Parts: sequence; C-alpha cells; structure tokens
Amino acid sequence: MSPLIARTAAVAVAAIAALVVSSAPAQAAADGPGRLNAADMTLLIGLRQGGLWAVPAGQAAAQNSTTPKIQQAGQKIADGNGKLDQLTVDAARKLGATIPSAPTAQQQGTLDQLRAADGTQFDQLFVNSLRDAYGFLYPIIGEVRSSTRSSVIRDLADQANVAVMGYMQILESTGLVQYQKLAPAAIPPAQDLSTMGMAQADAGISPPLSPTVLWLLAIGAAAVAAITAVRIRRSKV
Repeated sequence: MSPLIARTAAVAVAAIAALVVSSAPAQAAADGPGRLNAADMTLLIGLRQGGLWAVPAGQAAAQNSTTPKIQQAGQKIADGNGKLDQLTVDAARKLGATIPSAPTAQQQGTLDQLRAADGTQFDQLFVNSLRDAYGFLYPIIGEVRSSTRSSVIRDLADQANVAVMGYMQILESTGLVQYQKLAPAAIPPAQDLSTMGMAQADAGISPPLSPTVLWLLAIGAAAVAAITAVRIRRSKV
C-alpha cells in the first residue's frame, strides 16, 4: 500500500471512530467537567497504535541492523516510544477509554517485512516506514491539543508533541529519509476534530464500540474501502 493511500485510509478511520463515538454516550473524563470526545479518542488510539509497532520495530533495528547509526536510532526509538506508550495507557486508564492492544494487520505486515529484510534494505524500510508514520501523527497531535477540554489529554499531547518530533529528528539524522516519497499531510479539518462527538452534559459513561475493532478492520483497507464503510454505516442510521 502506498504512503498516500495508507494516510488516506488512516484519516478515514479517524472519521469512522468519530462517528461511532458521537453515536454512543460519551465517557466522562476523570478530570472534572470536561468530556472525552472523538478527537481525544483519535489521539489516544493513534499514539497507542503507534507504540504497538514502533517499539518492536525499534528493537528489531537495534538488534538486526548492521549499521551502528541505525542500531542507535532503533534503540532510542524503542526506549522513547515505550515510555510514551505507557503514558498513553495511563491516560486511557484515567479516562476509562478503550484502546487497542495489538498492531493492525498493516503494521504487523511491516514488522514481518522488517524481520525478513537485511542490510541496506532493512535500514531503508525501518527509517522510511517509521518516518512516514510519525509524519502523519505529528500534525494530529497539535490539532487535538488545540481543542481538547481534557487536562489529561492536554498533558499527553504536550509530551507526545515533543517525543514524536524527537523521533522524526532521530530518523532524519540517519540520512536515509526519502523526503520526496513522503505523502503530503492529510488530516481531518480542525472543525471535525473539535466538534464531532462532543458529549452532552450529564451524558452516560457507557463505552463506545471498541476502537480496536475499528482500527484493525479499517486501517489496513484502502481509502475506497474506508469510504464505503462510512456510507454503509450512514445508510443504517
């Protein structure tokens, strides 16, 4: 799957997640009057999903690459992303949110490719696959940070913003990032992130449909499949 299609599919997934969260009673945030909304869920899922494959990918680079610079980059990313992933898990627990527990099919496929690759092929795949993923996630962190009403999400976004920027710089320091092949930024409009799924006062706290199911089903599909899924869901409403 090309980076552009992968990012388009990821955006579609975020939209699906927003629709599901907005159609079910929202969960109350643990930090007072603010309520967990679709944008907050998008950040939690995105960070968690990233950690589930970036950590093992970094470990693979540290152990399997024959290039010292890649080994060092892999170890730094594995260590740093492991800490960010724990912060994400802790935040989700405070908010009572359901987050994924396994990589998506597409992420697992990339991990399998890494394990089967060696030499320069391994190094190139490691650097560019992670740089593209972080490049997609980075602007979303800012979008959510600017509109969230939850102090827990705000603190997480602050830490994620610094961490993800650091990961991109580590990867870029290897000299292997192919900038001309990076997909253009593709994120939902700000108004979608800031308004969709906003909980009403005194809303119930029943959890929405598991985000894990949404991401496993949709993120591995092409943009056409994701759009079709949205249309099918709308037709059932």
